[in-house]
Amino acid sequence: MPILTQTNLYRGVNAHLHSHWQTSGGWHNFHNRHIGDLAGLLRLQLLPMGYTATLESSLQIRRVGSSDTSSPNGDAPAATLTVAQMLTAEQDTEAPYRAVVIRDKADSTPVAWLELLSPSNKGAGPDAQAYLLKRRDLLASGLVFIEIDYLHETPPTFPRLLDYTNPLQRNASAYPYRIVVLDPRPDIDRGPAQAAEFAVDDPIPTVSVPLNAEESLAFDFGAAYDKTYTEMGYGLESVDYAELPAHFDGYNVRDQWTVLKKMVVILRAHVAGQPLTSAPALDEDVNIDDLKSQWKLLLAAI
Repeated sequence: MPILTQTNLYRGVNAHLHSHWQTSGGWHNFHNRHIGDLAGLLRLQLLPMGYTATLESSLQIRRVGSSDTSSPNGDAPAATLTVAQMLTAEQDTEAPYRAVVIRDKADSTPVAWLELLSPSNKGAGPDAQAYLLKRRDLLASGLVFIEIDYLHETPPTFPRLLDYTNPLQRNASAYPYRIVVLDPRPDIDRGPAQAAEFAVDDPIPTVSVPLNAEESLAFDFGAAYDKTYTEMGYGLESVDYAELPAHFDGYNVRDQWTVLKKMVVILRAHVAGQPLTSAPALDEDVNIDDLKSQWKLLLAAI
């Protein structure tokens, strides 16, 4: 019996859901909806400040037949292609990824650009390289750039950040998720760069988005994520708390402990017939082996 609930039982990025998307595909559906929610919430907060937010074509490429899952080069495995895809060259889809552009309302001048990364535009593939070049060009034009990365199975697009996909770095305090803000003013060489990185079950942070002059907007990215997650009903279809996330070994020990602890709490509540959101917390000192044992025992009880 699956354990499903509409509520996101993680305080931030839902590890079960994002592991599922990176393994089985479906990221583009979340991307399209979430980028729209980001634009809408940003617009509501920006309008009183004299700015607005619009949807534009993304710097990222989405190709016909390309995999929506994480892979080193961003290409679909040959076994997943159709006959038609084997006989034709890859082309951009009619519905490419979208990005959010913040503009000054007075003259529609672009002020900031926001991208939500997709799996095929990370890593070392041609789409990822094209994205990096476009990002560099946009920064050279003086636009603030915000990059949201909720994909832990592909390396960060910034070489100075620890790589969660590298086993050595993963267990040496690398983080699976990040929101990066690049402000290329007065120029790329002197403009500040800030990376808000966070772990499994950490709240998605509120981040300061630079605008014109000394103005900025403190934007709650977690609120936008919760809106998308809840309104799309992802928890009722793709998140089964009775099963470990796909590719569980790809998480570091810290995040595996966090996931197992959460699942034990959820399973206890389920077995006791209690609301999943009101289960008591576990002792912080419990070790990962004990958590695995408790999880298996609880699974046997349902």
